[in-house]
Amino acid sequence: MFSHLTVGTHDLVRAAAFYDAVLTPLGIERVPSKYPSWASWRRPGEAQTFWVGLPFNKLPAHQGNGWMAAFSASSRKAVDEAYAAAISAGAEDEGAPGLRPHFAPNYYGAYVRDLDGNKIHFVCREEEATDTANPA
Repeated sequence: MFSHLTVGTHDLVRAAAFYDAVLTPLGIERVPSKYPSWASWRRPGEAQTFWVGLPFNKLPAHQGNGWMAAFSASSRKAVDEAYAAAISAGAEDEGAPGLRPHFAPNYYGAYVRDLDGNKIHFVCREEEATDTANPA
């Protein structure tokens, strides 16, 4: 549905390192950017792009209240790994990984604020896989 999503930063090097660590567990890779003050990521074979950059208008970057970037994860484990990578990279906890049944029965997500205060959400909407070889 979306073409791209962009968040601003005050420090592109720091923000790019943060998102490299956080998006890798979700299968999202950094791709070349035609703008020297911007970095971009996407999943292989997909067109939707996530951008982080210094604002074109040269005004300070700031987060808005009520908006967030939500990244799809292939599994609950990927949500857990992305959340752990974010916290390890300096993110602020906004909601540890867990089920959010008020959204949907299998909605599993986590929330953080990145290094510039932008709200980031990792979500898996799939039922957790069961280990058929070693049932609990």
